Amino acid sequence: MEQEEPYRRRWAALALLLTAVFMDMVDNQIVTIALPTIQRDLGASTSALQWTATGYTLAFALTLITGGKLGDRFGHRALFALGTAGFGLASLAAGCAVNVTMLLVTRAAQGVFAGLMVPQVLSFIHAEFPRSEQGRAMGFFGMTFPIGGLAGPLLGGLLTQADLFGWHWRTIFFVNVPIALAAAVGALLVMPARRGARAGADVIGVLILAAALLAVLYPLVQGRELGWPAWTFVLMVAALPLLGLFAAWERRARSPLIRLGLFRNRAVSVGLLVMLVFYCGMGAFFVLTLYLQDGLGYSPLKTALTMLPATVGIVVGNGLGMPLARRLGRRLPMLGLALLLAGTALMIVVTGPDLTPWRMVVPVVLFGAGLGLGASSLMMITIGGVGAADAGMVSGVLNTVVQLGAAAGPATIGTAFFDSLDGGYAGATRTSLWLGLAVFGVALLACFLLPRGERVPADDRSAIGLAG
Repeated sequence: MEQEEPYRRRWAALALLLTAVFMDMVDNQIVTIALPTIQRDLGASTSALQWTATGYTLAFALTLITGGKLGDRFGHRALFALGTAGFGLASLAAGCAVNVTMLLVTRAAQGVFAGLMVPQVLSFIHAEFPRSEQGRAMGFFGMTFPIGGLAGPLLGGLLTQADLFGWHWRTIFFVNVPIALAAAVGALLVMPARRGARAGADVIGVLILAAALLAVLYPLVQGRELGWPAWTFVLMVAALPLLGLFAAWERRARSPLIRLGLFRNRAVSVGLLVMLVFYCGMGAFFVLTLYLQDGLGYSPLKTALTMLPATVGIVVGNGLGMPLARRLGRRLPMLGLALLLAGTALMIVVTGPDLTPWRMVVPVVLFGAGLGLGASSLMMITIGGVGAADAGMVSGVLNTVVQLGAAAGPATIGTAFFDSLDGGYAGATRTSLWLGLAVFGVALLACFLLPRGERVPADDRSAIGLAG
């Protein structure tokens, strides 16, 4: 079969896509710094304040798989433009919120629209870039998540403290509006207009899967704040029969939301498992930020600046690793996890009452380098196991797994931290970091189950990255 030339404006389109992903990651984290100001301004209760942050996460995670599937059906350009434009409008409404109820609804709307736009990025890389360029494109994508996550608290502190135009906390939402709308218009101009095969919507599958994910995510997000009552564990256990019901329905559905046969591919099934464990380990970073602020009295801005060297590690890790991704295969995420283990071990060594930002530089850079190498290479291996027609579907599943891991990490490692506070902040932090070290060790061992190289079905080789 004669191969077509790759889409010529693919790098310009990717820049727009990554701008929107960066905006999403920043928005996911930026609100944390502004919560005390929001509480004073709107008179929000503690539970409402928690839902200002968690409502976004839940809505985002519940929409990702559907967003990826819709992109496969209606085209990634259309879904990305819709998602970014909707995200911008929801951000405008959140900034204009006059009460807590309006803020919670608009935050959930932000999460829904983010769930429509984010899965399109991996799908675009998979479909429009030749295999020789996919490593570099994935490297840029992999950098965007952690850099956006680190920039969120820093930007939140700066904007809230600056009080631009007297808008206080509202600036953290208003800043999204011009970026989102520019990305939506730009996507319509530079992304290719391609549509997948039209198929019926699996509405029942969406509802069953949403119930199963909610049964897992709600307790993980809220359990620690509520003291882990018995019903949180019952709800998580209830997710198992719901997933069984979902699998049974998908086998008979005419247009399944997820083709279960994809999980027979080792790159997909093991890749998702390793991603889940990998992001659970990130809870160690969450605990460290608590220790710096609550244990050592760092301001949010000083804490963000202490973590800032991680971005250097992320950029260097991606820059060195992604050109070698195809040659190293599973060894690349294994190297990333080895660096995460080293960085976490050094954090344990330096943790103490005399800890200074300078003593954190080396462990934080190592942690960032491991994150830069591990996250993007794992994504590349996982999505590399499917053809272009299923890229959106697997992208949605992969991003959902990332959200599950990101919620489970602070829930488990954070619980270990709070349960150990009787021995002081430093002791509790070390206990949590040891747990994070063990989680990264499990992820490293699980990498041995990954295929040795990228696995691409023979009948799909011409489709991957050559649809341009």
